[in-house]
Amino acid sequence: MKLVLLALSLLSVTSALFAQTKTNKDSAEQILIQMELDWSQADVKKDAAALNRILAEDWMGIDFKGAVMTKAAVLRDLHSDATATESTELREMKVRIFGNTGLVSGTEIEKSQYQGKDSSGAYIWTDVFVLRNGRWQAVSSQSTKLAADGPKLFARLHTTGRQGLKH
Repeated sequence: MKLVLLALSLLSVTSALFAQTKTNKDSAEQILIQMELDWSQADVKKDAAALNRILAEDWMGIDFKGAVMTKAAVLRDLHSDATATESTELREMKVRIFGNTGLVSGTEIEKSQYQGKDSSGAYIWTDVFVLRNGRWQAVSSQSTKLAADGPKLFARLHTTGRQGLKH
């Protein structure tokens, strides 16, 4: 009888931990999606406070031209007339959580200019977030401009069962 009670107790604790882990993962996914939406709007509104909150001090990004950016440079250039995002629409976001690290990949359509030239179009991007001191912050980003007739992000995976992008 004690063995049965012990087994039932372990089962209920395990079930509770699994449910809490799933809830925590779902919550983290929702937080990261909201952060991406906030980040997108901060770019349009040139909201330095929002960007300062979202980007970690050691954040670095690689833009669609291959240039490396830092948080300090992004905040410094935020109010420049040469770089502006008029509108942006995030699409196809996929969130993956690995402990205290979150990866968010997606696409976006934006109307923008970069260094004084039109940079409007479709982009594919990945952002890496880390949970530090109880809050998520972006630590790394990469963006690539898609060709005008580029396929959808997640439709490009091989259907043969192997993971990878078609070339």
